[in-house]
Amino acid sequence: MVKMSISLHRLRAGDEPRWAVCRDGAWGALDGTLADLLALPLDQARRAVETAASKADGGLPGGRPLPPVDQQEVWAAGVTYLRSRDGRKEESGHGSLYDHVYDNDRPEIFFKASQWRVVGDGEPVGIRADSGWDVPEAEIGLVLNAAGEVFGYTLANDMSSRSIEGENPLYLPQAKIYDRSCSVGPAIVPSWAIEPGPLTVGLRVLRDGHEVFTGTTSTSAMARTFEDLAGWLFRALSFPAGVLLLTGTGVVPDADFTTHPGDTIEITSPALGTLINPVIAVGDATGGRKER
Repeated sequence: MVKMSISLHRLRAGDEPRWAVCRDGAWGALDGTLADLLALPLDQARRAVETAASKADGGLPGGRPLPPVDQQEVWAAGVTYLRSRDGRKEESGHGSLYDHVYDNDRPEIFFKASQWRVVGDGEPVGIRADSGWDVPEAEIGLVLNAAGEVFGYTLANDMSSRSIEGENPLYLPQAKIYDRSCSVGPAIVPSWAIEPGPLTVGLRVLRDGHEVFTGTTSTSAMARTFEDLAGWLFRALSFPAGVLLLTGTGVVPDADFTTHPGDTIEITSPALGTLINPVIAVGDATGGRKER
């Protein structure tokens, strides 16, 4: 539950992106970038955001919404929910492998996207043209500062090719990392603006205006804590401009479901808003690099 309505948004205004703070419907400019904020200790970053929020008195600023990242890489954790473990076993037949990942102290953490490959609210996400079984993964994204502290939260979609990863677990990078495979948004809600406790996440897939899949989960079902995942990510990596860490999904469609081009994916959380993306095919089944 949100304690107060405050969020950070990245907007395209002319040729330059800019950051804005929205507080209870009033908007104000935020000096600097997200990278600047995430380089600061958490208390200093909070003061900077609250100072901008205290001056928020304008209406919605002009400009197209952009994904709320600037210099940050996006990483992701997998098999953090029991349903995710079971889904991986279902697609691959490698049951013991995913049991081990789910139960082991060390989590699965992998690189997901460079900043320039991330799409935002309203932009198309992609499914690979050389894959026949593809699903969205609705997740909570942690916005971590340079010290590994949780600065804020956002919604994310870790699009995945189940057919490619199911063929061989070593194909996970191809199943997970490709153009338009990651959407983030619509905004960042600061960690201090969220009540302690679990966050709910809902997923809907619409096709020709009809709902073809729906599901809901809660971070209370996670086998790991946010702090544990962040700690493992920072064990041997540094992120001077901060980083986004996706925390895994607990909503996995059954094996008879696949996403199609033309579908619309909606990811929602009462605390974080709604992230909506249409679906397109990316690449070429014969090896090209075109979108259609």
